[in-house]
Amino acid sequence: MSTTNYGTELKLYPAAAKTRFAAQIMLRTKSVWRALRNRFEANSLHDLDDYQLEDIGITRHDVVKALDRSGVLDDPSRLLTRAAREHARTRFKRL
Repeated sequence: MSTTNYGTELKLYPAAAKTRFAAQIMLRTKSVWRALRNRFEANSLHDLDDYQLEDIGITRHDVVKALDRSGVLDDPSRLLTRAAREHARTRFKRL
């Protein structure tokens, strides 16, 4: 009996655990990539004028606030979406 015969049978992690771990890493990587991409897109909203931002349903103040309140790896699009929905609710409200 040599150690080379039994060395391949040593499993530190079951195959399912390796697959779950790899899936978690991929999910985390995708979410960070999505947050960075959305942050770059939110930064490009600074290039639009106020009329274009109004067409989208947000103000320049909303863009600045969303970028300031979210961290580097956070997604500012959630804050922008919330601001646009709030503006839409109050914009056409009857007086």
